[in-house]
Amino acid sequence: MIVLNKDTMQIVREQDVVLFRNRVREYSTKIGMNLVNQTKLITAASELVRNMLKYADGGQVIIEIISNNARNGVKLTFIDQGPGIADVPQAMQDGFSTGKSLGLGLPGAKRLVNEFEIQSKPGEGTRVSVTHWKHGR
Repeated sequence: MIVLNKDTMQIVREQDVVLFRNRVREYSTKIGMNLVNQTKLITAASELVRNMLKYADGGQVIIEIISNNARNGVKLTFIDQGPGIADVPQAMQDGFSTGKSLGLGLPGAKRLVNEFEIQSKPGEGTRVSVTHWKHGR
C-alpha cells in the first residue's frame, strides 16, 4: 500500500466536524470517487468522529489517499485517548449503546465502508481505521 496524500486533523469541538467532513469530501473527490461512495464514506466518518467527541472529548483523525494494486481509496484513522471500549464485540452489535442512542454507530459505520478495524483498551482509548475504495460496493 502506498500513501499518496496525508493530513491530520485535531477534533476538539463540534465545528471541527464540519471542517473534517469537507476534507473527507475533498480527498474522495480528488481520487474520482462517485457520489454514492462519497456519501457512504462521509456518513461513516461523521458517525465515528461524533463518537470520538461524545465519548472521548475529541481526538485526532489521519486522512490518507492510498493506492494498492492500482486501486485508489481514502483511509481514515480515528485516534482518541478516551475511556476505551470494554467489550468491542458487544459494541459492534446492532442495538448496543452505552449512551442514549440507537446503537447503530459502529456496526453501521462498518457496513458503509470496505474495510473496518477497531482496537480499544479500557482506560487507554480507541483507534478505528476505515477504508473506502474508489470503486467500493
